[in-house]
Amino acid sequence: MPDSGFLALFVVGLLGGTHCVGMCGGIVGALAVGGPASWRMHLAYNGGRILSYTIAGALVGALGAASLGLEGQVPVRLLLYLFANLMLIALGLYLIGVTRALAFTERAGQALWRRIQPLTRRFLPARTVAQAFPLGMLWGWLPCGLVYGALASALAAGSATRGAGLMLAFGLGTLPNLLLAGILLARLGEFVRRPVVRLVSGLLVLGFGLYGLVGLLRLL
Repeated sequence: MPDSGFLALFVVGLLGGTHCVGMCGGIVGALAVGGPASWRMHLAYNGGRILSYTIAGALVGALGAASLGLEGQVPVRLLLYLFANLMLIALGLYLIGVTRALAFTERAGQALWRRIQPLTRRFLPARTVAQAFPLGMLWGWLPCGLVYGALASALAAGSATRGAGLMLAFGLGTLPNLLLAGILLARLGEFVRRPVVRLVSGLLVLGFGLYGLVGLLRLL
């Protein structure tokens, strides 16, 4: 995955943030139960969530790197690269408005989430940083098409370190929408929902995927 992948995943996280609010907004609201919400609580929750993304990126990056050590690694490398760029195209289509482009990926994670979700109840309602951080780590494994699309890029990263870095970039992109509150969140949400912003951003990410496919054709 070229260095442009870091920018692509940051853009996906930032412009897909309204989806993140829809998925995690209830939990973010739950941080305020029992008292005023604080920046420390939200930072802890989002820090845990992004840490889970980074760990997942490292795991799939290591898995991808291990697969390249198999006999006949060139075809494996090409397949991983093809898969990663097709998922970038799907992410671009999602940002443009083809919201079902990633729906199939969310079904794949339901079995794991059924095992993890009961653990979240131990930390709800979250009233302390010590509760918010692990809650964020657990919620980071919620089945999400955007996350899985980003993980496809991490799979082709070639190493655990680059895989972790790609998912860290994605997680940081999601941060503003979930961290900011009140007027700032409303203004940012209004901006990212503008059709022209989503179209331009979607085309940008889709372009990264198409550029990768063109590069793949040159290797054949």
